[in-house]
Amino acid sequence: MHEPIVVTGLGCISAAGNNIEAFEECLFSSKVQKTIAPVTLFPLSKGENYLAAEVNGFNKSDHFNKNELKLLDRYAQFAVVSAKEAINNAKLNIAEHDATRISVIHGTSIGGQETIEYSYAQLFEQGNKRTHPFTVPKLLPSAATSQISIRFGIKGPSFSTSSACSSSGHAIAMAVLMLRSNLIDVAVVGGAEACITKGNFIAWDGLRVLSSDTCRPFSLGRSGLVIGEGAGTLVLEREFFAKTRKANILAKISGIGMSSDAHNAVQPLAEGAQQAMQAALNDAKLSCDEIDYINAHGSATSQNDQLESQAINRIFADSSSTPWVSSTKSSHGHVLGAGAAIEAIASILAIQRQEIPPTANFIETDPLCAINLVTEQGVKTEVKKALSNSFAFGGLNVSLIFEKY
Repeated sequence: MHEPIVVTGLGCISAAGNNIEAFEECLFSSKVQKTIAPVTLFPLSKGENYLAAEVNGFNKSDHFNKNELKLLDRYAQFAVVSAKEAINNAKLNIAEHDATRISVIHGTSIGGQETIEYSYAQLFEQGNKRTHPFTVPKLLPSAATSQISIRFGIKGPSFSTSSACSSSGHAIAMAVLMLRSNLIDVAVVGGAEACITKGNFIAWDGLRVLSSDTCRPFSLGRSGLVIGEGAGTLVLEREFFAKTRKANILAKISGIGMSSDAHNAVQPLAEGAQQAMQAALNDAKLSCDEIDYINAHGSATSQNDQLESQAINRIFADSSSTPWVSSTKSSHGHVLGAGAAIEAIASILAIQRQEIPPTANFIETDPLCAINLVTEQGVKTEVKKALSNSFAFGGLNVSLIFEKY
């Protein structure tokens, strides 16, 4: 038996709120949220109708000085802000502990996309001969991890994970393994993304997966995903360490499951999603009957939602009770590499509140998505154990199980 791993801190910035309190209020509200709207972060050309879940009311100068901003892409800014909130939420004074026993593992799908596109514009549109001298350290997928480590004096093994939409899920899973092995005592984990840029949206549009109206996971007539931005960070600790420092324990992470479809770069398989969920159940030594809530990947693309529904129904086919399911992407958008961390936070909030967050924007049941979906408003019910899914392009899958502590 491995030592329990617990969650002691949460931090979040997204279209659904610029901190945990605002995020929670938005997520569980029965009111119509205006978190998804036409893009404002870059000018739209004639005929373009791009929608996004943008972070609103964020002033970078409130968090960083001019010298710091020279080294911080927008995605890294979000990462540091969410990490600061999570560390404060955990009441973790790093200076009081062995910093070599604390790690940062932060995921991203794309990294410094804003920096990349700005640099290309300098070179190929404006005719500049060189870019900003800090271009490389700003655009790296590991930049956010480095900045969190530097800002908070964290000296343990730290790195970034990049596996498309499962990036921060893999970050959490890797941290759990490191904590279980007693390599570290604390992990600051999560993910960040800020890729609401012209070039990125043109590329995504080429895949024909972007929504034309809004994000409607599992709903009949859904038109595709809505790209969001932001970051989510969790503080994970070995239970003994958390208890020793008298930390407020928010939840336990009891199961991690990972799989690969080994199938196709863009077409998912129900079998891969099923394998990840079953692996998480096996790791937690739980039966399917014990899961109360599933925070679904629920990207709102036709194929993904259908196949995830199939996988859920296969896993819970013999269950004596059907778990509630919802997709919070309908509120905060698809935050790509940060999605798993943000949705892990949503799952923990569901456990704390004993309430399932709704799937916003739902219109009509899709017969091909025959799951126990929560729509329109949240459901007050017992939530002892929640499973959170993240499934990525290339068939890279992560499922995480959180428990009431």
